[in-house]
Amino acid sequence: MTTHIDTDCVIVGGGPAGLMMALLLLRQGLEVTVAEKHADFLRDFRGDTIHPSTQDLLAELGLLDEFLARPHDDMPRVRLSWQGTELTLADFTRLPTRRKVMTFMPQWDFLDLLADTAAQHPGFRLLRSTRIDGLIRESTRITGVTGSGPDGDVTIRARLVVDASGRDSDIRAAAGLTPTGSAAAMDVLWFRLTRRDGEVYPFIQAGDGMIITIDRGDFFQIAHVIPAGTWTGSDGDVVKMRERIARISPRMADAVATVTADDVHLLRVRLERLCRWYAEGMLCIGDSAHAMSPAGGVGINLAIQDAVAAARILGPVLRARPPRAKDLRRVQRRRTWPVRLTQFVQRRLQGPLIASRAPGASLPFPLRMLRDHPRLTYLTGRFVGLGARPESID
Repeated sequence: MTTHIDTDCVIVGGGPAGLMMALLLLRQGLEVTVAEKHADFLRDFRGDTIHPSTQDLLAELGLLDEFLARPHDDMPRVRLSWQGTELTLADFTRLPTRRKVMTFMPQWDFLDLLADTAAQHPGFRLLRSTRIDGLIRESTRITGVTGSGPDGDVTIRARLVVDASGRDSDIRAAAGLTPTGSAAAMDVLWFRLTRRDGEVYPFIQAGDGMIITIDRGDFFQIAHVIPAGTWTGSDGDVVKMRERIARISPRMADAVATVTADDVHLLRVRLERLCRWYAEGMLCIGDSAHAMSPAGGVGINLAIQDAVAAARILGPVLRARPPRAKDLRRVQRRRTWPVRLTQFVQRRLQGPLIASRAPGASLPFPLRMLRDHPRLTYLTGRFVGLGARPESID
């Protein structure tokens, strides 16, 4: 049995960008269908950071109080422990925002908030467990998508297809859009550490590599930055990882001793972007348009800003007609230079992030600058907390 749906906009991918754009289009009176391949939003390996600029967007939507009612932690400054030396990497306390903090919230809670709010609009459909793998074309124009869900095949026709499905998008390839970029110098290993009574780790620890720790209540989510291509999952790799983490953070040595290869998830970092973010009838946003490094935790912020700009520019068009190439090009033109600047900075950060340094080695130059010139942390706070080009809903 095939399910047929007609809508104004179909968004492939129920992540932060996809659901934010859906909500903003719904507020303009449009019908929106979001197709999400998973049955729920529960994923360990998603970013938990909600930036000050995103919290301003939630305030514009009237959702900030509801957001803050959910379990979360606030961080006014990003701190790093370098071989026992404490440094501030970014300071958000002077930002021109309502809340001058980075907030940590499990991404599934944030996505539930957006999805629940969108569900209050009659024109919203969220298709879970629905994998989109094909495009519908009429002449040269993309007019919808095809896929499969729990009840069989799905056909969705729309004035606009938005691909927010990430860096490994199937429909981006089907549309003939291919990203270009340089190979990243690092990969990231993700795994859990069981929380012991009273145990607390610094958010970022560095020295012989880097460890980022996310407190998830009864366990810690660990992101360990390593040189690209050095992890195969062998027993030898696990031993080296344990030894390296013990050198960076001796307090973690006992906890990491029980981690096996099966516990580790490898994220291959890619820094790439599309030369053209659109095909006739289809627009790519977020990681589908530009895969980011985890450096600075800014990928989610950029993706949400893409969604806000796209909804603001294309919403009025969609109410009247299908968007043309020139309409889609306006979105790319607005968002391209912030992406390019952010990726440039991330490339420059890769060296310090993965460098292996002996105990007692001097601080890398960028960290010495932040230590010796504390006012620079307000600039890094602005870059991380706001992004190169913050967006507004109206």
